[in-house]
Amino acid sequence: MPLAQAESIPIRRVLFACSLNALRSPMAEGLLRHLAGSRLEVASAGVRAGELDRCGEVVMNELGIDISRHKPRQIADLDDEETFDLIVSLSPEAHHQALELTRTMPARVEYWPTMDACAIPEDADDDQVLHTYRAIRDHLFRRIKQRFEVTGSPSV
Repeated sequence: MPLAQAESIPIRRVLFACSLNALRSPMAEGLLRHLAGSRLEVASAGVRAGELDRCGEVVMNELGIDISRHKPRQIADLDDEETFDLIVSLSPEAHHQALELTRTMPARVEYWPTMDACAIPEDADDDQVLHTYRAIRDHLFRRIKQRFEVTGSPSV
């Protein structure tokens, strides 16, 4: 499908993609789902399926968003019937795979470079770790509100 046609498709289904589907993409999924309610279908996946990051759960709970039931999954495991209008990649590795998906899916792809929590020094204390996780969460929150023009709480 030509790019002009893909850009004219209204956004109803969004996929957030990152390296492990353990922190950044589940956070983004939870944030957009919270803000958009039933207006959008939102999912996330990773290049690899990691384990949900517990510190991510903590900082999302601070906003009243529960991501504890999230089950990490891989981009490669997406059902062939599962399509998205927009894929937001949060890591370079995920961006490459997102672009590959557009060979069979008429989706737009946007790259939002987002810090990887693995960059936190191993000797960081709990306060430093939570500060970094909050920075990642807040970065995603700002980008989501700007991109999707959503405010306040979800509407049904």
